Amino acid sequence: MAIVIFDGVAYGMLLFLIAVGLSITMGLMNFVNLAHGSFAMVGGYAAALLMNRYGLGFYPALAAAFVAAALVGALFEALLYRRLYKAHPLDQVLLSIGIVFVSVAAFTWFFGPTMQPFTLPESLDGRLSLLGLEVSRYRLFLIVCGLLVLAALLLGLGRTRYGAMVRAAVDNQRVAAGTGIPVQRLFFLTFSLGCGLAGLGGALSLGMLGLEPSFPLKYLVYFLIVVCVGGAGTITGPFVAALMVGIVDVAGKYYLPEAGAFLIYVVMIVMLLVRPNGIVPRKGLA
Repeated sequence: MAIVIFDGVAYGMLLFLIAVGLSITMGLMNFVNLAHGSFAMVGGYAAALLMNRYGLGFYPALAAAFVAAALVGALFEALLYRRLYKAHPLDQVLLSIGIVFVSVAAFTWFFGPTMQPFTLPESLDGRLSLLGLEVSRYRLFLIVCGLLVLAALLLGLGRTRYGAMVRAAVDNQRVAAGTGIPVQRLFFLTFSLGCGLAGLGGALSLGMLGLEPSFPLKYLVYFLIVVCVGGAGTITGPFVAALMVGIVDVAGKYYLPEAGAFLIYVVMIVMLLVRPNGIVPRKGLA
């Protein structure tokens, strides 16, 4: 049971790393971005390409994945997304889901439909003893990464001038703009940060979820569940929701494999009935 919980926490941390950027952008911009998984795929493929074709190490590849996804996100925000910030949500959904299908087709064309090969570095391969349990080094690394990102986001958004501006824009964009906060630039930077975090999560998913062109569609529902159940526009909400989804999903597949992902949807429905505004309702980013 302890191993199941540990693996579920590791899986939840990976979901959190990818979905937290979506929570931030949805909370700040009120933009329904279903293409968030595509930016995670950009980071994953960037890392895989640099490692497999150019021999770059795993840890530098993670940094490169963050940068690649952030740059692509910045380009898309400047060319496409900012044109629809005040548009009807249906227009936003159509744009973002269109980006998903285009990205799936493009990555299939350039890289083929098969899963990308990945070999764990020696430092993360194998298992180690932790509190009497034999746990995967890589899954422990995922947990550490998730906790570090959580701490960095909470400190960055809670203790910095940038974070204060983001919180002000989340509370009231019009008032924030009236006080001199450059809301448009804030959108640009925040969207890029969210995409970069997604890219980091996409690179880390190489060793756990695998990476193929259908990745944005395959895990789209999971990212949305984490954000909706946790509370869009918050940090701790998606963190708690991701842990819950990860543990329930892993435990369900271990103890009730015939149920598949059914338990995830049951938990989602129950949580939304009990907490319709999310586990942590939005009161600024926290």
